[in-house]
Amino acid sequence: MNICNNCYVEIHYTLHNEAQEVVDSSRDAEPLPYIQGKGNIIPGLEQALEGRTAGDKFSLTIAPELGYGERDDARVSIIDAESFAGFDDIHEGLLCQVEAEDGKPQLVTIINIDEDEGEVTIDANHPFAGQTLNFEVEVMRVREATEAELRDGIDAQ
Repeated sequence: MNICNNCYVEIHYTLHNEAQEVVDSSRDAEPLPYIQGKGNIIPGLEQALEGRTAGDKFSLTIAPELGYGERDDARVSIIDAESFAGFDDIHEGLLCQVEAEDGKPQLVTIINIDEDEGEVTIDANHPFAGQTLNFEVEVMRVREATEAELRDGIDAQ
């Protein structure tokens, strides 16, 4: 079966940065499941998977605009260190979830801690924003998604 919209797909991938260092991989875990056409993975990868079948292996390079987007300096902000009072430990480089202005959870990276001022600088850009992504991909499984998966997502199995 070819990958098309509303297919349940499982892939293994390895992601390299521009220096060819491995920065993420599913190889030591379960394959990554997603539903094609639902925007569950980055656009460039979803486009490259369209029409492929189980067993296909390929490499591709994805520019930032089809990956995690360009970096946006407006997504870097300084907040009061008291916002992290419930955390056991905070340090630069920590990826954590905070409440955004709209009340929804937001994933941020702590990029600076100023203990004297009681401030923490956070970056809400995706860690791979602005980066060219180099993927090695293997399609492990392709099938029609069930009605429950289409309605509720892939955890509906």
